Amino acid sequence: MGPRLWLLRQCEETQGFPCASGFERGYVKLTKFARVLLVLSAAASWQASAQTWDTSGNGLLKGAYYFREVFYTVGSDSGGLSEATALYGTITFSGSGTYTANVTLYDSSAGLETGPVSGTYSIAASGYGFLSSMLYTGDLVYGLVNQQGLFVGSSTETANGYNDLFIGAPLSSPAPAAAAFKGSYSLAGIDLSSGSPSTTINYQLQLNPDGVSNLGTGSLTAYVGEAGSSKYTQSISSVKYVASNGAMVFTLPNTASALITGQKFLYISPDGNFVFGGAPEGWDMFVGVRTGSGTPSLGGLYYQAGIDQDESQLESAGVGILDTYYGSLSAGSGNILGHQRLFSLFNSNALDFTSSDNYSTPSSNGAYSTPAMNYVVGAGGVRIGSGIGPYLGINVAVPAPAFSGSGPYLNPTGIVNAASSAPFTAGVAPGELLTLYGTNLADSLVISPVIPFPITLGNVQVTINGVAAPIYYVSPTQISAIVPYELSAGIAQVQVITDGNPSNTITMFTNETSVGVFSVPPGGLGYGAVLHQNGSLVSPSSPAAIGETVSVYLTGLGAVSPSIPDGAAGPVGTLSEATNTITADINGTAATITYSGLAPQLAGLYQVNMTVPSGVTSGDNFLDISGPDSYTSEVLISISGTTAANSPVARRIVPKIAKPITPLPKRKPL
Repeated sequence: MGPRLWLLRQCEETQGFPCASGFERGYVKLTKFARVLLVLSAAASWQASAQTWDTSGNGLLKGAYYFREVFYTVGSDSGGLSEATALYGTITFSGSGTYTANVTLYDSSAGLETGPVSGTYSIAASGYGFLSSMLYTGDLVYGLVNQQGLFVGSSTETANGYNDLFIGAPLSSPAPAAAAFKGSYSLAGIDLSSGSPSTTINYQLQLNPDGVSNLGTGSLTAYVGEAGSSKYTQSISSVKYVASNGAMVFTLPNTASALITGQKFLYISPDGNFVFGGAPEGWDMFVGVRTGSGTPSLGGLYYQAGIDQDESQLESAGVGILDTYYGSLSAGSGNILGHQRLFSLFNSNALDFTSSDNYSTPSSNGAYSTPAMNYVVGAGGVRIGSGIGPYLGINVAVPAPAFSGSGPYLNPTGIVNAASSAPFTAGVAPGELLTLYGTNLADSLVISPVIPFPITLGNVQVTINGVAAPIYYVSPTQISAIVPYELSAGIAQVQVITDGNPSNTITMFTNETSVGVFSVPPGGLGYGAVLHQNGSLVSPSSPAAIGETVSVYLTGLGAVSPSIPDGAAGPVGTLSEATNTITADINGTAATITYSGLAPQLAGLYQVNMTVPSGVTSGDNFLDISGPDSYTSEVLISISGTTAANSPVARRIVPKIAKPITPLPKRKPL
C-alpha cells in the first residue's frame, strides 16, 4: 500500500471519511511613564491591523475591569533583567473598541507613578484579539477573552524586546467587600523581583479566607532558581486582609525563613472563583482559583497565557531562559493539545509552539501534576499551573465560550491544522491543509475524485482573503481545504459559501509556516505518520533504526520552489522543496534532513526525509519539527536499540537560537 492510500485508509477507519487532513548595569536608564496611543509598528509585520481584524466580539470586553500586567526586559546573556515594570489598576472597556484606564506603574528605575491611559482594542467573535499597549507606543497586547469576561494575553510581537503577561477580570458593582473572599483558594505565583534567574521564586500558596478579615491557616511550597528541584515550604497564619476599592489587601510577614513576604493586592472575579494580583511595589504575578466546590473536571477548549523561566541550564551554562506566551489548548480523555504564541529574546523571533501532554483526573481539590508543572482546576473551571524546579513558571487557562449559528456556520475556534489538530490560535500558512468545523457546511459528504482538488465541491466553496481554496472534501460539519500559496503575511479571513449562501467570516493570523505532523490514529496525538523506505509504518512493533532515513508526512511547511498551482499534486521530476528552513530533532537530538517539501504525487501533503541520529534512546521519543516561526512537539516516533526503553516526558521548548542579548529601545517619553 502506497503512502497516500495508507494515510487515507487511516482516516477512513477512524472517522468514516478521508481526512488527509540583580538588575544588570550598562543599559540606558528607563524613561518615565508615557501615555500612548495605538501606532502600528512596521517592524512587526505579524501584527494585526484594526481595519481588517474581526471586531464582532468587542462586546465581550465591556465595563469596568481590574488588571495587572508585568513587564520584564532581559539585559544579559545569563537571562538577568535590565528592567522590570508592574502596571495595575482599573480599565473601562466601552464594548465598541476603546478603553480608558487609571494606572499605577511601579518600575525598577523610575519608581512609583500614576496616570490615566486610553487606547483601543479589537476582539473577534472567538474572543481572540488585541488591545493597544498602555506603556509602549505601537505595541499590542494579544490575547483572548472568555464568556465570563476573563482576559489573558501577552505582547509577543513587540519590537521593544520585553516579555509580559496581562490578566484582567470584570470588577463587580458594587465593588467586592471582604465577604466575597471566602473559601479555600489555591494560588500559583512567580516572583522575578530580584532580577536574577538564580533567585527567581515560583510558588503555590494555599489560603482559607473566612469572608471577614482572616486569611486562615495556609501553606506555601516554592522552588528557587539556583536550587533546582529542591522544594521549600512556608507556613501562613494570623494574617489579616481588608477590602479596599474592591481589591483584597494583605501583608505576609517578613520572617527570617520566609520566601514570599510583603503586601499583596488580590483582585477577585465577580463569581469569586478566580483571583489574581501581586505586590504594589514588586514585579511578581499570581493567579488563583477557589477549590472544594463540586467535582472538578478538565475538558474542552481553553484560552491560556503564562510565564516560563527555564532554569535547567542554570548550573551547566549559567543561563535562565525567560519566555511569555498566550494561546489555547484542548483537553479530553487525559490528553492535551496545546498552542502557545511564545516570545523569548533567546529566540530570533516569536513562534507558534504546539505540543501534546497527558493529564490524570484531577483530585477532589482539583489538583493534578505533570513532570514540569503542578495544576489546580478551580470551581469555575479555570485551571492554574505552577512550575516544578528547574522549570519555573505560571499558567492560567480559562474555559472558552461555546458557539452556534444558523445557516452555513463556521465555528470561530474551529479552523485547525488538518494533521496536528493544533488549536485555532496557531494561525495558518500558505499551502497548509486545514480542517474547518461548523454546521450546515454542505448538503452531504463529497470527496474530490480528482487532483488538482477543485475550488467548488458539492456546491461548496471556501475563500481565504477572497481567493478560492482547493477543497479535498466537504460534509455537513467538516471541510478539508488547502490554503492558497499566494496568502500574504498578516490576516486571513476564511469563509464558506454553501449553495450560494455565505457563512460567517473567521479571522486568523498568518505565518510563514504552521507545521503539523500527521498522527496514527489521526488527531495529532500518539505516533507520527512516519514510514520506512519500503512504505511500511514506523511503529513500536517496527521501530526506526539509528542511522535509518525515514519519511515524515505533515503539512504547513509554507512556500515551495518550484511553485505549483493551488491544489495540485507534488511533482515527481523536479521536486518542489520548502523555501523555509525546516529542522527536526528526536527528544532534543538534531536529525539530519535530506529533503523537505511537497510529497510527490500527493495533494495537500508535505514530506520530510530525515536520518535518525545516534544518541537517541530506544523506545518512544518525541519527534519535533520546526520552521522559522513554528515548532511542533506533539507526536512520538519509535526507535530501536539496545538501551532500555524510555518514557516520554513533558518538556519545555528549548530555544533554537541562543543569540547574544543587546540593549533595546526604551519607552517613549511624554
